[in-house]
Amino acid sequence: MRLNKYIAECGVCSRRKADALIAEGRVSVNGKKVVELGTEVKEKDSVFLDGKKILPVAHYEYIMLNKPKGCVTTFSDDKGRKTVYDYLNADRRLVPVGRLDYDSEGLLLFTDDGELTFRLTHPSSAIPKTYIVKIEGGISESDLAILRKGATYEGVKYSRCKVKLLGEENGMSRLEVVITEGKNREIRNMFAAVEKNVVFLKRTAIGELRLGGLGRGAKRELNEYEIAYLKSL
Repeated sequence: MRLNKYIAECGVCSRRKADALIAEGRVSVNGKKVVELGTEVKEKDSVFLDGKKILPVAHYEYIMLNKPKGCVTTFSDDKGRKTVYDYLNADRRLVPVGRLDYDSEGLLLFTDDGELTFRLTHPSSAIPKTYIVKIEGGISESDLAILRKGATYEGVKYSRCKVKLLGEENGMSRLEVVITEGKNREIRNMFAAVEKNVVFLKRTAIGELRLGGLGRGAKRELNEYEIAYLKSL
């Protein structure tokens, strides 16, 4: 088995992040530091991260959190802001499957299943993610057409997406947006490309997995059918 996959199966992080740990010289196998990506390990080998032995997880956890606005998707924050782990209160180290920025809220998954995390977050996965978005003012059909075809903002080209206007009220427009990329601040930048300011952003679904009535800041374990669905993607 490749070393990065072994580290992921220990619930430490995704395979991509495992490659970074290896390159930084933080991983050793049988007492010898390893820095070469693609290194293979055998069942009898002992793997250490920062001097601590790591072992594959026997039973994985899969948690859904309704991330509230006003916290960051990191383990800690140098600005002293709340993090998603203030709400998660997990007994073991779980990593987020993707991210939501400080001002965004909604469905966020956590697991120690590194292999699933790798597959769900890989750019080739193209898993649809659904958001409810509120913007200031109205929006024209021509602007909607630009968003659907793929907007460009500050030199970054965004992929095609689905956008549906749900209604207008109190000087704001409410829309449903479905994207498959997940670039940093993608939806906010897409709307900035048509000179619209996003004032509310909530992820409601990842594929067919939906947030439902889970309250802000609340969490729950995924059931066996939801886990099987994610593994089928």
